[in-house]
Order: sequence, then structure tokens, then C-alpha cells
Amino acid sequence: MKTILIADDEHKILMSLEYSFRKNGYNVYIARDGSEVLEILNTLTPDFILLDIMMPKLDGYSTLEEIKKQDKLKNTKVAFVSAKNNPEDIQKAYDLGADAYFTKPYSVKQIIQQIDELIDNNH
Repeated sequence: MKTILIADDEHKILMSLEYSFRKNGYNVYIARDGSEVLEILNTLTPDFILLDIMMPKLDGYSTLEEIKKQDKLKNTKVAFVSAKNNPEDIQKAYDLGADAYFTKPYSVKQIIQQIDELIDNNH
């Protein structure tokens, strides 16, 4: 079973994504900010991490930088889901090593499809 860690500080978004991924056969872990993501990653190596950029404590960019420093996570794919849709924001995500970038509003179906492909190409 594929494992995904989803981080977003908006409760409704988290619940909607969690429900959709579970329905599609994923093990789902959730976090409300970047520091929670890093805590969870101490004991979990997911196939995929889906991050919001604007979160309290530690934002998505900083979280991705920390993820990239961990050798055990080198095969974990990371994507952003964000309301930030400026080309500079998107480019910064890719420069930091993101595998995909989804802007809000988004299609959950498309996100799941793309994440499935990224994970399948990785195995």
C-alpha cells in the first residue's frame, strides 16, 4: 500500500485530501505544519509528501529543504499544493527539489493521478 503524508493548515483541505487518498488505497498521515511533518518523518518514510507552502511555524519551502537533507527520504517524492501561483513561487519549489506543483483550486482526481504516476515511475 502506498503511503502519503499530507501537510496543510486548512482543516477542510486536509480532510478532503485525506478522504480521497484513503478511498484510492493510500495509507494517509496528516500534519498541520512543517514542524509536524519533520516529527512524523522521524518514524515514517512515506512514498509521497504533499505540502502546502503557507503554514505556521515552518513553511513548505523550509520543510522541503529539511526533507532533502535526509538520506532516508531520497526516494520520497514531494509536491506542493498552494494558492501561490506566481511563476517565481512555482520555480522556487522546483529549484528546492519539488517533483510537482498544484495550484488551488485543484482537481483532487488530477492530483491523485499525477501522484500515482510519480510513485509508479519511482518503483
